[in-house]
Amino acid sequence: MTIKIGITGGIGSGKSVVSRLLEAMGVPVYISDIESKRLTASDTLIRRELIALLGEEVYAGGELNKSLLASYIFSNPEHIRTVNGIIHPRVRDDFRQWVECHAIYPIVGMESAILIEAGFAGEVDTVVMVYAPEEVRIARAMQRDAAPRELVERRVRSQMSDEEKRTKANFVIVNDGETPLIPQVLEVITSLSKNIAYLCPPKK
Repeated sequence: MTIKIGITGGIGSGKSVVSRLLEAMGVPVYISDIESKRLTASDTLIRRELIALLGEEVYAGGELNKSLLASYIFSNPEHIRTVNGIIHPRVRDDFRQWVECHAIYPIVGMESAILIEAGFAGEVDTVVMVYAPEEVRIARAMQRDAAPRELVERRVRSQMSDEEKRTKANFVIVNDGETPLIPQVLEVITSLSKNIAYLCPPKK
């Protein structure tokens, strides 16, 4: 039976780095941010519900009108909940199908910044939180996104706090730029499965 790991953490924590390390160790990872964007652009059910909500112009020219969707989402906190209620169930279903397609792997992962908030934690067997001090996270996000500090801080405040995430995590990986990451990732995997051979991709 495939063990499912949920990887979460705040903006700038380094979730993607941990996901890449897992993949290098033979653990495929479903990146929910990428997949949700793909589904929002292509899934017929999402398309139908967003058009019912926002009108035909949300898919003007057959392409998702990202600026229209963004302006709707950020105009009211309730709006993001409405849109998430349309998209998240499809992401959940897509993840389940993805897991079935990767059943040959003993361990798989799902990376999501809102793993807990979106209810995706119920889709995995264990939650791994990637932690970094807030100042480190802000500096990383400012550099990565070429964004002003005020904007990054606002995004940090909009997410679940690290303290709350910690209480819901089974493992915490510290990514402060000083603590080695690889031993921590290995410790998570080996604690889930004592068979080190699981780190090797299956033979085709």
